[in-house]
Amino acid sequence: MPPSDDSVPAGRLAFFHSLPAPARGALWMSAAAIAFSAMNTIIRMLGQELPPVELAFFRNFFSLIVMLPWILHYGLGSLNLRRFKLYSMRALMGLVSMLCWFTAVSLIPLAEAIALSFTGPLFAVAAAAVVLREKVGWRRWGAVVVGFIGVLIIVRPGQVELSLGATLVLLSALTMAAGAMLVKTLARTEPAPAIVAYMVIYLAPMSLIPALFVWQWPQPHHWIYLIVLGGIGALAHLGYTRALAAADASAVMPFDYLRMPFGAAMAYALLAEVPTAWTWAGAGVIVASTMYIAQREIFLRRRREPLPEVAAP
Repeated sequence: MPPSDDSVPAGRLAFFHSLPAPARGALWMSAAAIAFSAMNTIIRMLGQELPPVELAFFRNFFSLIVMLPWILHYGLGSLNLRRFKLYSMRALMGLVSMLCWFTAVSLIPLAEAIALSFTGPLFAVAAAAVVLREKVGWRRWGAVVVGFIGVLIIVRPGQVELSLGATLVLLSALTMAAGAMLVKTLARTEPAPAIVAYMVIYLAPMSLIPALFVWQWPQPHHWIYLIVLGGIGALAHLGYTRALAAADASAVMPFDYLRMPFGAAMAYALLAEVPTAWTWAGAGVIVASTMYIAQREIFLRRRREPLPEVAAP
């Protein structure tokens, strides 16, 4: 079993670890949202000067460097090879999602990309029904439809040509949804650092292959950004994984939506990008639909759970 947050020695972050699990999960996810926003801002900045596929490699390479102390301390034996297939599937989904995302962020405004990325839970519901044959009621299907109406509000087909960047974000969200389900499965038995470590161990060499086809040596001033990109990326995924391990996804995933205001603020401050009213409106519709899906799943799970037996007096 993975070490839980409660396994941290007494006196170290005592207040944090005394909080209820949902509160700890919410704080982890909020921290991850800030880190992801900073990472995406760097991608947006460097994507105008370096190939996005190459940025993905450096993000994974420096993330691996950040994780090396943990790997050396615990040893490769701490990585559970019995979950090799799940780790491999997670890495493949992560690579596809990452390459699509890095390319998209270099093509379209950051706030628009973040708003469209919130479609991940909508794809997850559809995948659960079509692939896993789970029963999905009309209410959740209705929320999925409403969510994709939010997508239409943002991309405005017929008025604005559907961009390559928007298409890549949707593909990234689809593969990200598959990856999130795999992370939740792994988090039941694997420690969060191991999940992140396996991810970068896989992705560093995997992302190097496509990067070699467009390789362009970074300029001296690029290196500090690339190092920060890798470090923040590792911390963001660590926070995301710890959030899912600390509490149910339905309790912590709403805090992932903080990526929108954080990302928009950073893009405005550093890139002078101002989100359009269409982006904010579409994001609101998507967020509302995905939050409804989360609340509906909580309601259905509680209804399926048997009531506790009360002993006779």
